[in-house]
Amino acid sequence: MLFLVAALLLMGIALGTAAHLPLPVTLVAAAVIATWLLVFSVRERRNQAGGTPR
Repeated sequence: MLFLVAALLLMGIALGTAAHLPLPVTLVAAAVIATWLLVFSVRERRNQAGGTPR
């Protein structure tokens, strides 16, 4: 439950910050975050599929 509260708090801070940034800066930050999540997802799927351990 504490993790959920912290995640929602951080999301609110990030959305509030994004509302005050210029659109190009927000889009670049979103692209960086999306890339990071994609890499994380691929690594997790590879590890669950019995790939090479870290």
